[in-house]
Amino acid sequence: MVRARARRLFSRLTPSTEQTLADVLRTERAGGILLLIGTVVALVWANSVWADGYETVKTTVIGPHALHLDLALETWAKDGLLAIFFFVIGLELKREIVAGELRRPATAIVPIIAAIGGMLVPAGLYVLINATSDAGSLSGWAVPVATDIAFAIAVLSVVGKWLPNALRAFLLTLAVVDDLLAIVIIAVFFTDSLALGWLGASVASIALFWFLIRKGVTTAWVLVPVGLVAWATMHASGVHATIAGVILGMAVPAIARPHERHSLAEHWEHWWRPISAGFAVPVFALLAAGVAVDGAAIAAAAADPVARGVVAGLVIGKPVGILLFTFLVATFTRASLDRGLSWWDVLGMSALAGIGFTVSLLIGDLAFAGDRVSEVKMAVLSASLLSAIIGAVILMWRDRFYRSVFERRSTPVPDSRLADAAVLERELDKRGRMTATEAE
Repeated sequence: MVRARARRLFSRLTPSTEQTLADVLRTERAGGILLLIGTVVALVWANSVWADGYETVKTTVIGPHALHLDLALETWAKDGLLAIFFFVIGLELKREIVAGELRRPATAIVPIIAAIGGMLVPAGLYVLINATSDAGSLSGWAVPVATDIAFAIAVLSVVGKWLPNALRAFLLTLAVVDDLLAIVIIAVFFTDSLALGWLGASVASIALFWFLIRKGVTTAWVLVPVGLVAWATMHASGVHATIAGVILGMAVPAIARPHERHSLAEHWEHWWRPISAGFAVPVFALLAAGVAVDGAAIAAAAADPVARGVVAGLVIGKPVGILLFTFLVATFTRASLDRGLSWWDVLGMSALAGIGFTVSLLIGDLAFAGDRVSEVKMAVLSASLLSAIIGAVILMWRDRFYRSVFERRSTPVPDSRLADAAVLERELDKRGRMTATEAE
């Protein structure tokens, strides 16, 4: 009787997935560096003698009033530039669901369940801290649920050069599912009022966008104006405008046609990702991350249960939730980690998922609308830094292990040692067969 092959978590990737992973890592690594630069510039600017100028730039209003688009630059970055970021997420989701790691239940179940755990545990920890505090607020429960893939990949590229690609793919796929959950939260919980007429116009524009693509229209001068109309009408409807970006991305085909080498979703993701990671997100960080950091501000944040809940959710809740739910998948499906991997690897990746910068700042701004925003920003920044340090320390240790394994395998072995090893292997195999015979 032939025994069924045991399922393994984080097994080797397909060649196409390896290529996609390499492209994403390359772009997000550079994007993470630019994101860090934008954050540092914002913090230095907001704490310098030119701090008033920083506030003036953020609050400068531009745009046509007749179209309800007379917005401050900070709002343009949050609602406009991040729509590009979410458009790329939509493309990622479509590609992952149709042709990537999420198309098969066997490979999709782990990042999906892990992402759910990485959402429920941080939110629950935040609620626990704030529900038991007199000055607590449950409004920010969604702040610690998101992962910033650009920052996480930037840290991983520095400390995890020898880690297996399957672990990198796990972090990337986890972040994609994480972003999907964050999108659902933004759409469902942060829509205060709804203008059905504008929403209908947005849906019609998205449908036109989808129809044109299905008819083979892929020229930018036709599709970009339709996409802008969909974004503007979604903004006017009361639903956060970034949702339009996600839906437009999901409308792009992810399977190549007979005459195409790559699918349109893959082609556009390759084209739009550098714009998102290299411009849209860093500019958002420049206009969103600036917060005054002094003794009084730090003391106020440390005493605020909202800030404590955000820090606890990202630093503790994220890794605990992801690790726990991944372990439950392994337990109930009787799966095991792939050969050579350790649960320490999963913990390190889970800690990096606590870097919740971009979407956490966005949700924090939506949740508190000016009140306690400084405390939330400081909490997100400090928690992301702590998560990066914890994840980096664990993964540096594991990276040294994988490097030593590679070096041992790459070191030539003398013929005599090879002969001894062959004799030993035959003897162990002989003993194993004898033991099996005795057991029968």
